Amino acid sequence: MLKVMTVHFPFQNTYSALPDNFFARVAPTPVASPRLVKLNRPLAIHLGLDPDRLSSPEGTEILAGKRIPDGADPIAMAYAGHQFGHFVPQLGDGRAILLGEVIDADGVRRDIQLKGSGPTPFSRRGDGRAALGPVLREYIVSEAMAALGIPTTRSLAAVVTGESVMRETLLPGAVLTRVASSHIRVGTFQYFAARSDAEGVRRLADHVIARHYPQAAGADRPYHALLEGVVARQAELVARWLLVGFIHGVMNTDNTSISGETIDYGPCAFMDQYDPATVFSSIDEQGRYAYANQPRIALWNLTRFAECLLPLLSDDQEKAIAEAQAALGEFAGKFDTAYQAGLRSKLGLFGARDGDDALAQDLLDAMAKNQADFTLTFRRLSDAALDPALDVSVRQLFADPAAYDEWAVRWRQRTGDEPQDPAARRDAMQSVNPAFIPRNHRVEAAIEAAVNRDDFAPFEGLLTVLSKPYEDQPAFASYADPPEPDQRVFQTFCGT
Repeated sequence: MLKVMTVHFPFQNTYSALPDNFFARVAPTPVASPRLVKLNRPLAIHLGLDPDRLSSPEGTEILAGKRIPDGADPIAMAYAGHQFGHFVPQLGDGRAILLGEVIDADGVRRDIQLKGSGPTPFSRRGDGRAALGPVLREYIVSEAMAALGIPTTRSLAAVVTGESVMRETLLPGAVLTRVASSHIRVGTFQYFAARSDAEGVRRLADHVIARHYPQAAGADRPYHALLEGVVARQAELVARWLLVGFIHGVMNTDNTSISGETIDYGPCAFMDQYDPATVFSSIDEQGRYAYANQPRIALWNLTRFAECLLPLLSDDQEKAIAEAQAALGEFAGKFDTAYQAGLRSKLGLFGARDGDDALAQDLLDAMAKNQADFTLTFRRLSDAALDPALDVSVRQLFADPAAYDEWAVRWRQRTGDEPQDPAARRDAMQSVNPAFIPRNHRVEAAIEAAVNRDDFAPFEGLLTVLSKPYEDQPAFASYADPPEPDQRVFQTFCGT
């Protein structure tokens, strides 16, 4: 029997007030002997929660789903989705339960969800549980993305359950407490559209406008403004992924957040050597979600979202389609603007001039041909902006250093046209070119130590470094190193 306790969550729930067909009411499944692995204390405070109470035995039981806090209204959300291009009309939260919503210190409504908290009506033969490895991966990468300044879900806590889960073998079970602006997805809209439930689509759209796009409520065409807003946020988000070498891995429509946050960190990874065709996900056999394909897939997913909104855009289908096409047509320009502006910043260019796009692309082409590390190239270029003698640290990343030398001449001619001094340029570049990313081999080493030896020191160390990605941190310099040949990770795996 689940016990109710008094650890205070200031819940103000709105999604569970929607009609019953939006979700299933279901409580987490109690676990044997939960143990807190990690509590994100700064995030807890930002959410108005008491980290000392959360880290107590009673708080740990809440974070494991063994106890339900006052004011919680546990639900599993319904949604559908295109998975690798194939439509599945019912997916839903098969191993996640939304406890409720709180208002954070910035006045933003945030979901608090338990991931791996037991089966729901949407589990589809699954056990509803999560293994420790995927929980730690999501904790590491989502918090790294937050520190990089990229919109993302957050990780509040990781708890081991004291129980095993069966995947290919028996693994320690765990629960992740995930925080999001919301868990509403393109697939949530698809769930109602697939059932020809126009009223469900309308209720959901109104909820999203009130929660995420309040400016759309006052527009002449609110649902058109909603579509434009979602398009703009996704364009900006995917541009920012590319600028740090991030590959989501499973950009299904059910993994595309309406709020514009990065969500569902399964087989995600960061590139080491720059290659636009890079794929890590073991299930992406055709490269659908390769690094360079991500903008195209984002637009494909947004087109599926627009299809759901057609009945709201106009009673005349031709007019509705024209409206949707107009909004979708803005994606390419918004993406290119964000991406090219980001590349200029990475190159230390303070203004935009003709030829800048080509200058950036020529560097990327040279990096790809010469197996140059994506993150290190731009970070070391930041130092070279201060002192040309430091070009040596950049050129040694290229199989043919002359390829860098030829490009660097043009880069210095371009930067020489601007009045900023070298120190200002270096500082600006370091603020956008991280020294540290979640290197795949470091993530795997942290997971291996935790899963096989119950050793969480590598996990804690990695989190410490990644919390300040734009600082040099000399004591942790080795964390910036790319993997040795025998350390390279070629495949990552979903946690389901």
